[in-house]
Amino acid sequence: MFDFLQGTLSSLGRKYTMALTGFLLGVFLLTHAAGNSFIFLGKVAFNAYAEQLHSLGPLVPLAELLLLIIFLTHIFIGIRLFLKNQDATGSRYAVKSSSGGETWGSRTMPWTGLTILAFLFLHLFNVRFVDQTLPIANIVEQTLAHPLYTLFYLFGITALTLHISHGFWSLLQTWGVHHPRYNALIRGGACLLAVLICMVFIGVVVVLWCGN
Repeated sequence: MFDFLQGTLSSLGRKYTMALTGFLLGVFLLTHAAGNSFIFLGKVAFNAYAEQLHSLGPLVPLAELLLLIIFLTHIFIGIRLFLKNQDATGSRYAVKSSSGGETWGSRTMPWTGLTILAFLFLHLFNVRFVDQTLPIANIVEQTLAHPLYTLFYLFGITALTLHISHGFWSLLQTWGVHHPRYNALIRGGACLLAVLICMVFIGVVVVLWCGN
C-alpha cells in the first residue's frame, strides 16, 4: 500500500493520476449531460429520467461517494502540481504544449478549478440537498428563479468549459495522442467536445426560463 501511495505521489504518478481522475470526471460529465438533455423533450421526460435514476436505490449514494473520492483526488493532485510548477518556475500555472504555447484554458486552470468547486457546492446545496419529493424540473426551475444564482450558474459553466477544454487536450497529451500535423485538429476537437457538453447545461437554463 505504501509503495502504491508513493508511486501515486511521484512526479510521473501525479501526472497519470491526474489524467485518470480527469478521464473519470469527463465520463461523469458526458453521462450527466446526456441525462440533462432529456429536458429538451420536456419536463415530463426530464422528471422521468431523474425518477429512473433514483430508483437505483443504494447504487446512487455509492456512485456519489466514488465520485467524491475521484473529485477530491483530482483537486489534491491538481494543487500539488500547481505548487510544484510555482516552485519550479516562480510564475503562475501555465502549460505550454507541443502544438503552440498557452491557451486561455491552460492559463486559468487553477482559477477555473476553484470556480467549479464553489459552483459545485452551491449546486448541491440548491439542487441535491433539498426536498426530493418535488420533481427535479421544479427544483431546478425554483433555483433558477433567483437571478444571482442563474448568473453564477452561467459563470460556473463558462469556467467549466475553459477547464475541460484544456483538460481533455492535456489528457490526450498524457496518453500520447499527439502529432505535430494533427495537434491543431485534436485541440479543436477537445474544445468542441467541451463546448457541446456545456451547451447542454446552458440549454437547461434556457428551456426552463422559457417555461417548457
